[in-house]
Amino acid sequence: MSLSLRPDIDAGGFFVNFNQDCSSLAVGSNNGYSLFSLNSVDANLDQIYNSYGEEIRLVERLFSSSLVAVVALNAPRKLKVCHFKKGTEICNYSYSNTILAVKLNRSRLVVCLEGSLYIHNIRDMKVVHTIRDTPPNKTGLCALASDSDHCYLAYPGSATVGEVQIFDAVNLHAKTMIPAHDSPLAAIAFSQMGTEVATASEKGTVIRVFSVNDGSKLFEFRRGVKRCVSIASLAFSTCSKYLCCSSNTETVHIFKLERVSPESNDQDSGKDHWMGYISKTVSSYLPLPSQVKDVFTQGRAYASAVLPVAGLRHSAVITTIQKALKLLVASQDGYLYVYQLPLEGGDCQLVKKHDLRNVEPMNTPRPESLPIGVPSVSPPGGASYAAALKGGGSSVSSNPSGIGSLEDDHQLHQPQQ
Repeated sequence: MSLSLRPDIDAGGFFVNFNQDCSSLAVGSNNGYSLFSLNSVDANLDQIYNSYGEEIRLVERLFSSSLVAVVALNAPRKLKVCHFKKGTEICNYSYSNTILAVKLNRSRLVVCLEGSLYIHNIRDMKVVHTIRDTPPNKTGLCALASDSDHCYLAYPGSATVGEVQIFDAVNLHAKTMIPAHDSPLAAIAFSQMGTEVATASEKGTVIRVFSVNDGSKLFEFRRGVKRCVSIASLAFSTCSKYLCCSSNTETVHIFKLERVSPESNDQDSGKDHWMGYISKTVSSYLPLPSQVKDVFTQGRAYASAVLPVAGLRHSAVITTIQKALKLLVASQDGYLYVYQLPLEGGDCQLVKKHDLRNVEPMNTPRPESLPIGVPSVSPPGGASYAAALKGGGSSVSSNPSGIGSLEDDHQLHQPQQ
Protein backbone atom coordinates (compact mmCIF):
# COMPACT_ATOMS: atom_id res chain seq x y z
CA MET A 1 0.00 0.00 0.00
CA SER A 2 2.94 2.29 -0.47
CA LEU A 3 4.44 4.09 -3.42
CA SER A 4 7.88 2.52 -3.36
CA LEU A 5 9.46 4.44 -6.25
CA ARG A 6 11.15 7.58 -5.03
CA PRO A 7 11.32 9.89 -8.09
CA ASP A 8 8.07 11.42 -6.80
CA ILE A 9 9.86 12.75 -3.73
CA ASP A 10 12.93 13.74 -5.72
CA ALA A 11 10.71 15.78 -8.04
CA GLY A 12 8.97 17.54 -5.17
CA GLY A 13 6.06 15.10 -4.86
CA PHE A 14 4.66 13.36 -1.81
CA PHE A 15 5.11 9.89 -0.36
CA VAL A 16 1.65 8.61 0.60
CA ASN A 17 1.02 5.43 2.54
CA PHE A 18 -1.95 3.85 4.33
CA ASN A 19 -1.28 1.86 7.49
CA GLN A 20 -2.14 -1.83 7.88
CA ASP A 21 -5.82 -1.47 8.84
CA CYS A 22 -6.45 1.72 6.81
CA SER A 23 -7.14 3.72 9.98
CA SER A 24 -4.54 6.39 9.15
CA LEU A 25 -2.61 7.95 6.28
CA ALA A 26 1.06 8.95 6.34
CA VAL A 27 2.26 11.73 4.05
CA GLY A 28 5.97 12.43 3.56
CA SER A 29 7.43 15.44 1.77
CA ASN A 30 10.56 17.58 1.57
CA ASN A 31 9.40 19.37 4.74
CA GLY A 32 8.74 16.39 7.00
CA TYR A 33 5.81 14.03 7.46
CA SER A 34 2.24 14.09 8.72
CA LEU A 35 -0.18 11.46 10.03
CA PHE A 36 -3.93 11.76 9.45
CA SER A 37 -6.82 9.85 11.00
CA LEU A 38 -9.25 8.22 8.58
CA ASN A 39 -12.07 7.64 11.05
CA SER A 40 -14.12 10.40 9.45
CA VAL A 41 -13.21 11.63 5.99
CA ASP A 42 -16.46 12.87 4.45
CA ALA A 43 -16.09 16.33 5.98
CA ASN A 44 -12.72 16.99 7.62
CA LEU A 45 -9.43 15.16 7.74
CA ASP A 46 -8.07 15.09 11.28
CA GLN A 47 -4.33 15.54 11.63
CA ILE A 48 -2.77 13.33 14.29
CA TYR A 49 0.83 14.48 14.13
CA ASN A 50 3.40 16.22 11.96
CA SER A 51 7.16 16.54 12.00
CA TYR A 52 8.98 19.39 10.25
CA GLY A 53 12.53 20.05 9.13
CA GLU A 54 13.60 16.81 7.42
CA GLU A 55 13.02 15.53 3.90
CA ILE A 56 11.20 12.22 4.18
CA ARG A 57 11.75 9.27 1.89
CA LEU A 58 9.61 6.66 3.68
CA VAL A 59 7.30 6.65 6.71
CA GLU A 60 5.36 3.66 8.03
CA ARG A 61 3.03 3.62 11.04
CA LEU A 62 2.21 0.43 12.98
CA PHE A 63 -1.59 0.19 13.03
CA SER A 64 -2.93 2.88 15.44
CA SER A 65 0.12 2.74 17.71
CA SER A 66 2.64 5.50 18.37
CA LEU A 67 5.36 3.55 16.58
CA VAL A 68 6.60 4.91 13.24
CA ALA A 69 9.53 3.89 11.05
CA VAL A 70 11.10 6.78 9.13
CA VAL A 71 13.75 7.04 6.40
CA ALA A 72 15.02 10.52 5.50
CA LEU A 73 16.02 11.56 1.99
CA ASN A 74 19.45 12.80 3.13
CA ALA A 75 20.18 9.47 4.89
CA PRO A 76 18.57 6.79 2.68
CA ARG A 77 20.50 3.94 4.35
CA LYS A 78 19.36 4.78 7.86
CA LEU A 79 16.11 3.62 9.48
CA LYS A 80 14.80 5.45 12.52
CA VAL A 81 12.12 3.92 14.76
CA CYS A 82 10.31 6.62 16.72
CA HIS A 83 7.57 7.15 19.28
CA PHE A 84 5.84 10.10 17.67
CA LYS A 85 3.56 10.95 20.63
CA LYS A 86 6.57 11.46 22.88
CA GLY A 87 8.74 12.89 20.12
CA THR A 88 11.45 10.36 20.92
CA GLU A 89 13.69 8.16 18.80
CA ILE A 90 13.71 4.57 20.07
CA CYS A 91 16.58 3.30 17.94
CA ASN A 92 18.17 3.54 14.52
CA TYR A 93 19.75 1.08 12.13
CA SER A 94 22.18 1.65 9.27
CA TYR A 95 22.33 -0.62 6.23
CA SER A 96 24.81 -1.26 3.43
CA ASN A 97 22.53 0.13 0.72
CA THR A 98 19.51 2.37 0.16
CA ILE A 99 16.34 1.38 2.00
CA LEU A 100 13.64 0.90 -0.62
CA ALA A 101 10.74 -0.26 1.56
CA VAL A 102 9.82 -0.85 5.20
CA LYS A 103 6.94 -3.11 6.28
CA LEU A 104 5.49 -3.58 9.77
CA ASN A 105 3.12 -5.82 11.67
CA ARG A 106 2.84 -6.62 15.38
CA SER A 107 5.52 -9.32 15.16
CA ARG A 108 7.99 -8.22 12.53
CA LEU A 109 9.65 -5.22 10.92
CA VAL A 110 11.04 -5.89 7.44
CA VAL A 111 13.56 -3.69 5.63
CA CYS A 112 13.94 -4.21 1.88
CA LEU A 113 17.13 -3.33 0.00
CA GLU A 114 17.74 -3.95 -3.69
CA GLY A 115 19.37 -7.34 -3.11
CA SER A 116 18.37 -8.38 0.42
CA LEU A 117 15.71 -8.30 3.11
CA TYR A 118 16.25 -7.87 6.85
CA ILE A 119 13.66 -9.28 9.26
CA HIS A 120 13.55 -7.73 12.75
CA ASN A 121 11.70 -8.86 15.86
CA ILE A 122 9.64 -5.73 16.45
CA ARG A 123 9.62 -6.07 20.26
CA ASP A 124 13.38 -5.73 20.72
CA MET A 125 14.44 -4.77 17.17
CA LYS A 126 16.89 -7.67 16.88
CA VAL A 127 17.66 -8.88 13.36
CA VAL A 128 16.32 -12.44 13.47
CA HIS A 129 16.93 -13.33 9.82
CA THR A 130 18.46 -11.97 6.63
CA ILE A 131 17.41 -13.04 3.14
CA ARG A 132 20.47 -12.38 1.00
CA ASP A 133 21.13 -12.37 -2.74
CA THR A 134 17.52 -11.85 -3.79
CA PRO A 135 16.90 -11.10 -7.48
CA PRO A 136 17.50 -7.41 -8.29
CA ASN A 137 14.54 -5.53 -6.81
CA LYS A 138 15.10 -1.89 -7.73
CA THR A 139 11.65 -0.71 -6.63
CA GLY A 140 11.73 -2.48 -3.25
CA LEU A 141 8.65 -4.53 -4.13
CA CYS A 142 7.54 -6.65 -1.17
CA ALA A 143 4.52 -7.22 1.06
CA LEU A 144 4.13 -8.27 4.69
CA ALA A 145 0.85 -9.76 5.91
CA SER A 146 -0.65 -7.60 8.65
CA ASP A 147 -2.01 -10.61 10.57
CA SER A 148 0.65 -11.92 12.98
CA ASP A 149 -0.94 -15.39 12.93
CA HIS A 150 -0.19 -15.60 9.21
CA CYS A 151 3.01 -13.58 9.23
CA TYR A 152 4.11 -14.08 5.64
CA LEU A 153 6.50 -12.01 3.57
CA ALA A 154 6.19 -11.90 -0.22
CA TYR A 155 8.83 -10.67 -2.65
CA PRO A 156 9.84 -11.29 -6.30
CA GLY A 157 11.53 -14.62 -6.85
CA SER A 158 12.82 -13.61 -10.27
CA ALA A 159 13.75 -10.47 -12.15
CA THR A 160 12.65 -11.87 -15.53
CA VAL A 161 9.32 -13.60 -14.81
CA GLY A 162 6.53 -13.04 -12.29
CA GLU A 163 7.46 -15.48 -9.54
CA VAL A 164 6.27 -14.69 -6.00
CA GLN A 165 8.35 -16.06 -3.14
CA ILE A 166 6.36 -16.56 0.07
CA PHE A 167 8.47 -16.62 3.25
CA ASP A 168 7.28 -17.50 6.76
CA ALA A 169 8.60 -14.52 8.76
CA VAL A 170 7.91 -16.12 12.17
CA ASN A 171 9.34 -19.61 11.64
CA LEU A 172 11.93 -18.16 9.25
CA HIS A 173 11.75 -20.50 6.30
CA ALA A 174 10.54 -20.38 2.69
CA LYS A 175 6.93 -21.49 2.39
CA THR A 176 6.19 -21.64 -1.33
CA MET A 177 6.95 -20.12 -4.71
CA ILE A 178 4.01 -19.08 -6.91
CA PRO A 179 4.50 -18.74 -10.70
CA ALA A 180 2.05 -15.85 -11.00
CA HIS A 181 2.86 -14.14 -14.34
CA ASP A 182 5.04 -14.46 -17.41
CA SER A 183 6.32 -10.89 -16.98
CA PRO A 184 8.14 -9.48 -13.91
CA LEU A 185 6.02 -8.46 -10.94
CA ALA A 186 4.82 -4.89 -10.44
CA ALA A 187 2.56 -5.23 -7.37
CA ILE A 188 1.93 -7.65 -4.49
CA ALA A 189 -0.65 -7.47 -1.69
CA PHE A 190 -1.86 -9.77 1.09
CA SER A 191 -5.44 -10.08 2.27
CA GLN A 192 -6.19 -8.88 5.80
CA MET A 193 -5.92 -12.43 7.17
CA GLY A 194 -2.76 -13.15 5.19
CA THR A 195 -4.23 -16.27 3.57
CA GLU A 196 -4.46 -14.82 0.06
CA VAL A 197 -2.03 -12.85 -2.08
CA ALA A 198 -2.84 -10.68 -5.11
CA THR A 199 -0.35 -9.97 -7.88
CA ALA A 200 0.06 -7.90 -11.04
CA SER A 201 2.85 -7.89 -13.60
CA GLU A 202 4.62 -5.08 -15.41
CA LYS A 203 2.14 -5.45 -18.27
CA GLY A 204 -0.64 -4.51 -15.87
CA THR A 205 -3.46 -6.18 -17.80
CA VAL A 206 -4.25 -9.16 -15.56
CA ILE A 207 -4.70 -9.31 -11.77
CA ARG A 208 -4.50 -12.70 -10.05
CA VAL A 209 -5.28 -13.89 -6.52
CA PHE A 210 -3.64 -17.01 -5.06
CA SER A 211 -3.98 -19.12 -1.95
CA VAL A 212 -0.91 -18.63 0.24
CA ASN A 213 -1.30 -22.13 1.67
CA ASP A 214 -0.88 -24.12 -1.54
CA GLY A 215 -0.30 -21.53 -4.27
CA SER A 216 -3.51 -22.37 -6.13
CA LYS A 217 -5.12 -19.65 -8.26
CA LEU A 218 -8.39 -18.42 -6.77
CA PHE A 219 -9.33 -15.47 -8.98
CA GLU A 220 -8.24 -13.89 -12.23
CA PHE A 221 -9.34 -10.44 -13.37
CA ARG A 222 -8.64 -8.41 -16.48
CA ARG A 223 -7.91 -4.76 -15.84
CA GLY A 224 -7.82 -3.87 -19.52
CA VAL A 225 -7.14 -5.13 -23.01
CA LYS A 226 -6.14 -2.12 -25.10
CA ARG A 227 -3.01 -0.96 -23.30
CA CYS A 228 -0.39 -1.95 -20.77
CA VAL A 229 -0.10 0.28 -17.73
CA SER A 230 2.13 0.72 -14.72
CA ILE A 231 0.36 -0.70 -11.66
CA ALA A 232 0.93 1.54 -8.63
CA SER A 233 -0.91 -0.41 -5.92
CA LEU A 234 -3.05 -3.44 -5.14
CA ALA A 235 -5.10 -3.69 -1.94
CA PHE A 236 -7.68 -6.04 -0.50
CA SER A 237 -10.57 -4.30 1.24
CA THR A 238 -10.58 -4.53 5.03
CA CYS A 239 -13.63 -6.82 4.72
CA SER A 240 -11.72 -8.99 2.17
CA LYS A 241 -14.65 -8.91 -0.27
CA TYR A 242 -13.04 -6.54 -2.78
CA LEU A 243 -9.70 -5.90 -4.43
CA CYS A 244 -8.74 -2.48 -5.80
CA CYS A 245 -6.04 -1.63 -8.30
CA SER A 246 -4.54 1.77 -9.13
CA SER A 247 -2.16 2.62 -11.93
CA ASN A 248 -0.71 5.58 -13.78
CA THR A 249 -4.03 6.02 -15.59
CA GLU A 250 -7.02 8.03 -14.38
CA THR A 251 -9.06 4.91 -13.48
CA VAL A 252 -9.07 2.88 -10.26
CA HIS A 253 -10.53 -0.60 -10.80
CA ILE A 254 -12.42 -2.53 -8.12
CA PHE A 255 -12.94 -6.28 -8.38
CA LYS A 256 -15.41 -8.29 -6.32
CA LEU A 257 -14.10 -11.49 -4.75
CA GLU A 258 -17.14 -13.76 -4.95
CA ARG A 259 -16.23 -16.76 -2.84
CA VAL A 260 -18.63 -19.69 -3.28
CA SER A 261 -19.82 -21.23 -0.01
CA PRO A 262 -20.99 -24.89 0.16
CA GLU A 263 -24.57 -23.70 0.71
CA SER A 264 -24.61 -21.48 -2.36
CA ASN A 265 -22.75 -24.01 -4.46
CA ASP A 266 -25.86 -26.16 -4.91
CA GLN A 267 -27.96 -23.13 -5.82
CA ASP A 268 -25.41 -22.02 -8.41
CA SER A 269 -24.82 -25.50 -9.83
CA GLY A 270 -27.35 -24.95 -12.62
CA LYS A 271 -25.75 -21.63 -13.52
CA ASP A 272 -22.28 -23.16 -13.42
CA HIS A 273 -23.47 -26.05 -15.55
CA TRP A 274 -24.80 -23.77 -18.27
CA MET A 275 -21.76 -21.48 -18.16
CA GLY A 276 -19.50 -24.50 -18.42
CA TYR A 277 -21.57 -25.88 -21.28
CA ILE A 278 -21.39 -22.59 -23.19
CA SER A 279 -17.66 -22.30 -22.59
CA LYS A 280 -17.02 -25.84 -23.83
CA THR A 281 -19.27 -25.31 -26.84
CA VAL A 282 -17.46 -22.12 -27.85
CA SER A 283 -14.10 -23.85 -27.39
CA SER A 284 -15.21 -26.81 -29.50
CA TYR A 285 -16.50 -24.85 -32.45
CA LEU A 286 -14.01 -21.97 -32.26
CA PRO A 287 -10.40 -23.17 -31.96
CA LEU A 288 -9.20 -19.93 -30.32
CA PRO A 289 -5.69 -19.28 -29.02
CA SER A 290 -5.30 -19.72 -25.25
CA GLN A 291 -4.75 -15.97 -24.78
CA VAL A 292 -8.11 -15.24 -26.41
CA LYS A 293 -9.87 -17.91 -24.34
CA ASP A 294 -8.47 -16.31 -21.20
CA VAL A 295 -10.14 -13.02 -22.11
CA PHE A 296 -13.54 -14.77 -22.09
CA THR A 297 -12.98 -16.45 -18.72
CA GLN A 298 -11.38 -13.60 -16.75
CA GLY A 299 -13.50 -11.47 -14.44
CA ARG A 300 -14.13 -7.79 -15.10
CA ALA A 301 -14.16 -4.78 -12.79
CA TYR A 302 -17.14 -4.65 -10.45
CA ALA A 303 -16.78 -0.89 -10.01
CA SER A 304 -14.43 1.90 -10.98
CA ALA A 305 -13.50 5.45 -10.01
CA VAL A 306 -12.25 8.15 -12.35
CA LEU A 307 -9.55 10.45 -10.98
CA PRO A 308 -9.22 14.06 -12.17
CA VAL A 309 -5.57 13.64 -13.20
CA ALA A 310 -3.82 10.87 -15.13
CA GLY A 311 -0.10 10.11 -15.29
CA LEU A 312 0.46 10.14 -11.50
CA ARG A 313 1.04 7.31 -9.07
CA HIS A 314 -1.82 6.66 -6.68
CA SER A 315 -2.29 4.41 -3.66
CA ALA A 316 -5.85 3.10 -3.24
CA VAL A 317 -7.61 1.19 -0.43
CA ILE A 318 -11.17 0.14 0.40
CA THR A 319 -12.30 0.36 4.01
CA THR A 320 -15.43 0.73 6.11
CA ILE A 321 -15.83 4.21 7.60
CA GLN A 322 -18.87 4.97 9.73
CA LYS A 323 -20.54 1.73 8.52
CA ALA A 324 -20.13 2.58 4.83
CA LEU A 325 -17.63 1.22 2.30
CA LYS A 326 -15.33 3.93 0.99
CA LEU A 327 -12.65 3.96 -1.66
CA LEU A 328 -9.74 6.17 -0.58
CA VAL A 329 -7.16 7.23 -3.16
CA ALA A 330 -4.01 9.10 -2.09
CA SER A 331 -2.00 10.74 -4.84
CA GLN A 332 1.66 11.68 -5.12
CA ASP A 333 0.60 15.28 -5.90
CA GLY A 334 -0.73 15.65 -2.35
CA TYR A 335 -4.47 14.95 -2.48
CA LEU A 336 -6.75 12.38 -0.88
CA TYR A 337 -9.91 11.46 -2.80
CA VAL A 338 -12.86 9.87 -1.02
CA TYR A 339 -15.36 7.85 -3.09
CA GLN A 340 -18.59 6.12 -2.15
CA LEU A 341 -18.53 2.48 -3.23
CA PRO A 342 -21.84 1.55 -4.95
CA LEU A 343 -23.44 -1.60 -3.56
CA GLU A 344 -24.55 -2.73 -7.02
CA GLY A 345 -21.27 -1.85 -8.70
CA GLY A 346 -20.65 0.71 -11.41
CA ASP A 347 -19.21 4.19 -11.09
CA CYS A 348 -17.96 5.37 -7.70
CA GLN A 349 -19.15 8.81 -6.64
CA LEU A 350 -16.58 11.34 -5.45
CA VAL A 351 -17.55 12.47 -1.95
CA LYS A 352 -14.62 14.64 -0.87
CA LYS A 353 -11.21 15.86 -1.99
CA HIS A 354 -8.70 16.67 0.77
CA ASP A 355 -5.62 18.82 0.22
CA LEU A 356 -2.61 17.27 2.01
CA ARG A 357 -0.04 19.78 0.79
CA ASN A 358 -0.35 22.75 3.13
CA VAL A 359 -0.57 21.45 6.67
CA GLU A 360 -0.06 23.90 9.51
CA PRO A 361 2.63 22.89 12.04
CA MET A 362 1.31 21.46 15.28
CA ASN A 363 2.54 22.45 18.74
CA THR A 364 6.30 22.26 19.22
CA PRO A 365 7.34 19.30 21.42
CA ARG A 366 8.33 20.05 24.99
CA PRO A 367 12.12 20.02 25.69
CA GLU A 368 11.84 16.75 27.60
CA SER A 369 10.25 15.14 24.53
CA LEU A 370 13.09 15.85 22.14
CA PRO A 371 14.77 12.83 20.48
CA ILE A 372 17.13 10.87 22.71
CA GLY A 373 20.59 9.78 21.58
CA VAL A 374 20.77 6.16 20.47
CA PRO A 375 23.85 4.56 18.91
CA SER A 376 23.64 3.48 15.27
CA VAL A 377 23.38 -0.25 14.66
CA SER A 378 24.71 -2.14 11.64
CA PRO A 379 22.65 -5.28 10.78
CA PRO A 380 25.27 -6.91 8.53
CA GLY A 381 27.54 -7.34 11.55
CA GLY A 382 24.84 -9.22 13.44
CA ALA A 383 24.30 -6.47 16.01
CA SER A 384 20.90 -5.93 17.58
CA TYR A 385 18.95 -3.22 19.35
CA ALA A 386 19.89 -4.76 22.72
CA ALA A 387 23.56 -4.89 21.73
CA ALA A 388 23.49 -1.23 20.82
CA LEU A 389 22.16 -0.35 24.25
CA LYS A 390 25.05 -2.27 25.82
CA GLY A 391 27.67 -0.59 23.63
CA GLY A 392 30.71 0.87 25.33
CA GLY A 393 30.74 4.58 25.99
CA SER A 394 26.99 4.91 25.61
CA SER A 395 25.01 6.75 28.25
CA VAL A 396 21.97 4.63 27.45
CA SER A 397 20.83 2.08 30.02
CA SER A 398 22.17 -1.46 29.52
CA ASN A 399 18.90 -3.02 30.67
CA PRO A 400 16.15 -1.84 28.32
CA SER A 401 12.62 -3.11 28.59
CA GLY A 402 12.26 -3.31 24.81
CA ILE A 403 9.49 -1.81 22.77
CA GLY A 404 6.88 -3.46 24.97
CA SER A 405 3.15 -3.78 24.43
CA LEU A 406 1.73 -2.53 21.17
CA GLU A 407 -1.92 -2.78 22.19
CA ASP A 408 -4.44 -0.19 23.38
CA ASP A 409 -2.71 3.19 23.68
CA HIS A 410 0.60 1.56 22.67
CA GLN A 411 2.85 3.25 25.21
CA LEU A 412 6.40 2.33 24.21
CA HIS A 413 9.07 1.99 26.88
CA GLN A 414 12.08 4.18 26.20
CA PRO A 415 15.71 3.48 27.12
CA GLN A 416 16.75 5.97 29.80
CA GLN A 417 19.76 8.19 29.43
